[in-house]
Amino acid sequence: MPNKTQKPYKGSQATPAPPTLENAKTFAEFFPLYMQEHQHPLCRRMHFIGSILGIVGLLTFAATGRPEAIGAGVIAGYACAWVGHAGFEKNKPASFKRPWFSFLGDWAMFRDMLGGRLPF
Repeated sequence: MPNKTQKPYKGSQATPAPPTLENAKTFAEFFPLYMQEHQHPLCRRMHFIGSILGIVGLLTFAATGRPEAIGAGVIAGYACAWVGHAGFEKNKPASFKRPWFSFLGDWAMFRDMLGGRLPF
């Protein structure tokens, strides 16, 4: 029987907790979790439209030199994505939890939709 000063043996290593959106250490850990937050096809479509609007803003800036075009593209892009989450997915966008990984996730999802690996 252990005395009161001894701590029970817990093994040499604690079992690590599975990754979550908040604690994923790499994008490879994060992306499958990100995709779980994008199950509804209309949410994914809204993200796709938002990405297109972001590209349009960037191209408009390149053609005109007007920096506000980038801002408009970013605002329109995120607005579409957030509407997709609020209206269809009924969850909070990952961009509030992990902005950089979420931004990368948007473009990875866009790539997969464009390439036919992920249905619209």
